[in-house]
Amino acid sequence: MPRVSQEQARINRQRVVEVAAALFRERGLHGVGVVDIMAAAGLTHGGFYGQFANKDALAAEAFDAALAEEYRGNTDTVVANYLSLGHVRAPGKGCPLAALANDVSRETSGSEVRGRFTKGVERLASIVAALTPKASKERRRQRSLATVSTLVGAVVLARAVDDEALATELLQAAQASIPT
Repeated sequence: MPRVSQEQARINRQRVVEVAAALFRERGLHGVGVVDIMAAAGLTHGGFYGQFANKDALAAEAFDAALAEEYRGNTDTVVANYLSLGHVRAPGKGCPLAALANDVSRETSGSEVRGRFTKGVERLASIVAALTPKASKERRRQRSLATVSTLVGAVVLARAVDDEALATELLQAAQASIPT
């Protein structure tokens, strides 16, 4: 079987990470296997271990890739985009914090994915703090952590309920509670 070039291997690896980032957010960390990810990437599962040490290493890298999506705009824009039915309905394209909070909470302390999740919370909190009206550093941090908790919690709940009207109410209530 012919070997792929280094460039093709890099492209394949990037494709696997992108597919895994979406699938993990859609199905959870334990709801998708290596075979599923590789098939969705259009590759055979035999090449997986040439690229990644294990599924956890892929999950950590996929989490980073999902977090790399930029949050642009002022506080109102960021909040409106986050607390939208579009975000609720498309977990595979949305924030990995809201999509994977429950799964990550079950990971062992010190796991690579849990470490990446922690950095993700810090990153989103720092983005929100930078958009928060001027206040002391401590006050901006407290506000940003409360805002992140509200954003993620509202999306998690809106995805979990079986009533679109209630989901919309949850998102609207969260949006109304965030100071701008």
